[in-house]
Amino acid sequence: MPATVNADECSGCGTCVDECPSEAIAIDEEKGIAVVDQDECVDCGACEEACPSQAIKVEE
Repeated sequence: MPATVNADECSGCGTCVDECPSEAIAIDEEKGIAVVDQDECVDCGACEEACPSQAIKVEE
């Protein structure tokens, strides 16, 4: 299952964007949070591991 972002926890720091090997994550400039392109996400968990605010989850 692709990664999901908890908007209440996301600080928009961009760490997940830097760590995503499939370039499936971007920061929504209007909302200031990470958004995941569900079609591009490869469910690797790199973003979840890297997120300092623990706002991203990848469910198996």
